[in-house]
Amino acid sequence: MPGVARGARVPHDGRVLSNSYSYALGPVLAFAGLGILILLLRWAFSRGHSVVAAPPKRGKAQDYGLLIPIAQPGTYVEGEIVRRRLEDAGIRATLAQTLEGPRVMVWPADADAARECLSRRPGSA
Repeated sequence: MPGVARGARVPHDGRVLSNSYSYALGPVLAFAGLGILILLLRWAFSRGHSVVAAPPKRGKAQDYGLLIPIAQPGTYVEGEIVRRRLEDAGIRATLAQTLEGPRVMVWPADADAARECLSRRPGSA
């Protein structure tokens, strides 16, 4: 303020400086913020438009495109062991839960090598 020394106290009469819009502006901004939050949450929790991947659906062994089923383990754990044996041998493999049970699948170019790898005993070179 002009004419007041730096650091000096300016007398204050207790009045709040405001205009006629201040009483309406606060609630309007609050409701606008609340409306934006509601729209954001409705979008985030709506079904069918999620950014998060949906859980995989089971299908027939033929429904996996170019992948060829080469092993039919009894349980998912046995299938994971078979898949890891193939991965250790350098063969790309995947384990899929099909309607017929778990299946270890490989690409067609790797099918013969995978069958040969699985026909050998585990641990043999």
